[in-house]
Amino acid sequence: MKRKALFIINPISGGKKKDGVPELIQKHLDSAVFDATFVFSSGVSDARKLAKENLGGFDVVVAVGGDGTINEVASAIVGSDAILGIIPYGSGNGLARFLGIPMDAAKAIETLNKAQFEVIDSANMNGKPFFNMAGMGFDAHISDVFAHGSKKRGFYSYFKSSVHEILNYKPQTYHIEVDGEAYEREAFMLSFANSSQYGNNAHISPKASVQDGLLDVCVVKPFPLYRFPELGLRMFSKTTDQSSYVEIIKGKRIHVKRKDSGPAHLDGEPQIMGTDAEINIIPQSLKVIVGESFMVSS
Repeated sequence: MKRKALFIINPISGGKKKDGVPELIQKHLDSAVFDATFVFSSGVSDARKLAKENLGGFDVVVAVGGDGTINEVASAIVGSDAILGIIPYGSGNGLARFLGIPMDAAKAIETLNKAQFEVIDSANMNGKPFFNMAGMGFDAHISDVFAHGSKKRGFYSYFKSSVHEILNYKPQTYHIEVDGEAYEREAFMLSFANSSQYGNNAHISPKASVQDGLLDVCVVKPFPLYRFPELGLRMFSKTTDQSSYVEIIKGKRIHVKRKDSGPAHLDGEPQIMGTDAEINIIPQSLKVIVGESFMVSS
């Protein structure tokens, strides 16, 4: 029996046009396995709306875009029987990379044909879901800068912006409670990792797992500016957990209090948040089609 699949395509994610995507999908999708329907999102939160409106009518809902598009689609189907599929078209593609989904669109479509899915954890911050990474501090500040500027997406734009902004960025003091244990930390950046990486293979918590029922609270402590390149290299070599400037605390229930309200991000999408944040893991709550390399590693 064929599975009904809805493809929700973000036409602007990653700065790449998607006009020919339905034809590409039809070319590589196994028509004996899937009956495909295509829709294009038209703005912020529209992918979530489209997924929610069609929930129950499709077996598989495929997010065609980046981590923000995945967040919107997954937010609508988390906890349901629907299976999430991903065709990565973002600038970082953090969750897709972690799940072993090929970055080449045609190969990602062929991965869908195999329909190998896993059940993974999701999380929320102040009731709003995320699936890959959330955070406060410098990465949230950069996400906010990108959202309000005309900067091009992509790793090099992100890196250039980071170098520029880091000169004036001031770390904050955070009161953090993880499963009832209290920590007081001055932090340059505070990340809540479900997967190991932000995107572009930059790993903040190399041993993170989307199936362990835990979040990795990654505290990046203030560091001398001359150590910035070293921290970057550690992310790409999966050795951040060996840095004296990075502390990783695993837990299920996290409460964070900071002095001032300001930017936070959920899967790279910025928002202004108050002084308090409650972050929780929701174990085994999302079905998602994964790539072969994830199957091997897990």
